[in-house]
Amino acid sequence: MAKNRPNPDNRSDNVEKLQAMVHNTLENIEAAEETAALAGPEERQKIKAKNEKRKQSLNGFREEIKDEASKRQN
Repeated sequence: MAKNRPNPDNRSDNVEKLQAMVHNTLENIEAAEETAALAGPEERQKIKAKNEKRKQSLNGFREEIKDEASKRQN
Protein backbone atom coordinates (compact mmCIF):
# COMPACT_ATOMS: atom_id res chain seq x y z
CA MET A 1 0.00 0.00 0.00
CA ALA A 2 1.45 3.37 -1.05
CA LYS A 3 1.80 6.12 1.51
CA ASN A 4 0.39 9.54 0.71
CA ARG A 5 3.26 11.97 0.91
CA PRO A 6 2.85 15.68 0.45
CA ASN A 7 4.47 17.23 -2.58
CA PRO A 8 7.60 19.24 -1.84
CA ASP A 9 7.09 22.97 -1.51
CA ASN A 10 8.13 24.41 -4.88
CA ARG A 11 7.92 28.19 -4.84
CA SER A 12 10.10 28.80 -7.87
CA ASP A 13 7.24 30.11 -10.02
CA ASN A 14 4.98 31.68 -7.40
CA VAL A 15 5.74 35.25 -8.54
CA GLU A 16 4.78 34.42 -12.12
CA LYS A 17 1.60 32.65 -11.03
CA LEU A 18 0.61 35.59 -8.84
CA GLN A 19 1.32 38.04 -11.67
CA ALA A 20 -0.93 35.99 -13.94
CA MET A 21 -3.64 36.10 -11.28
CA VAL A 22 -3.33 39.90 -11.10
CA HIS A 23 -3.61 40.13 -14.88
CA ASN A 24 -6.66 37.85 -14.99
CA THR A 25 -8.35 39.75 -12.17
CA LEU A 26 -7.80 43.07 -13.95
CA GLU A 27 -9.34 41.60 -17.10
CA ASN A 28 -12.32 40.36 -15.08
CA ILE A 29 -12.83 43.80 -13.57
CA GLU A 30 -12.77 45.41 -16.99
CA ALA A 31 -15.20 42.87 -18.47
CA ALA A 32 -17.55 43.30 -15.51
CA GLU A 33 -17.51 47.08 -15.92
CA GLU A 34 -18.47 46.68 -19.57
CA THR A 35 -21.32 44.37 -18.56
CA ALA A 36 -22.42 46.80 -15.84
CA ALA A 37 -22.89 49.51 -18.44
CA LEU A 38 -25.64 47.40 -20.00
CA ALA A 39 -27.14 46.04 -16.78
CA GLY A 40 -30.05 47.21 -14.70
CA PRO A 41 -29.53 49.01 -11.39
CA GLU A 42 -29.71 45.89 -9.20
CA GLU A 43 -27.29 43.89 -11.34
CA ARG A 44 -25.00 46.92 -11.62
CA GLN A 45 -24.80 47.10 -7.82
CA LYS A 46 -23.90 43.38 -7.61
CA ILE A 47 -21.16 43.86 -10.21
CA LYS A 48 -19.81 46.88 -8.35
CA ALA A 49 -19.65 44.90 -5.09
CA LYS A 50 -17.89 42.00 -6.79
CA ASN A 51 -15.37 44.34 -8.39
CA GLU A 52 -14.61 45.84 -4.98
CA LYS A 53 -13.78 42.35 -3.70
CA ARG A 54 -11.60 41.81 -6.76
CA LYS A 55 -9.73 45.05 -6.04
CA GLN A 56 -9.12 43.90 -2.47
CA SER A 57 -7.77 40.63 -3.83
CA LEU A 58 -5.42 42.57 -6.10
CA ASN A 59 -3.91 44.26 -3.06
CA GLY A 60 -3.34 40.87 -1.46
CA PHE A 61 -1.81 39.43 -4.63
CA ARG A 62 0.56 42.37 -4.89
CA GLU A 63 1.68 41.95 -1.28
CA GLU A 64 2.30 38.25 -1.90
CA ILE A 65 4.30 39.09 -5.01
CA LYS A 66 6.52 41.39 -2.93
CA ASP A 67 6.98 38.69 -0.29
CA GLU A 68 7.76 35.97 -2.81
CA ALA A 69 10.14 38.20 -4.76
CA SER A 70 12.07 39.08 -1.62
CA LYS A 71 12.26 35.40 -0.61
CA ARG A 72 13.55 34.58 -4.08
CA GLN A 73 16.38 37.11 -3.65
CA ASN A 74 17.48 35.61 -0.31
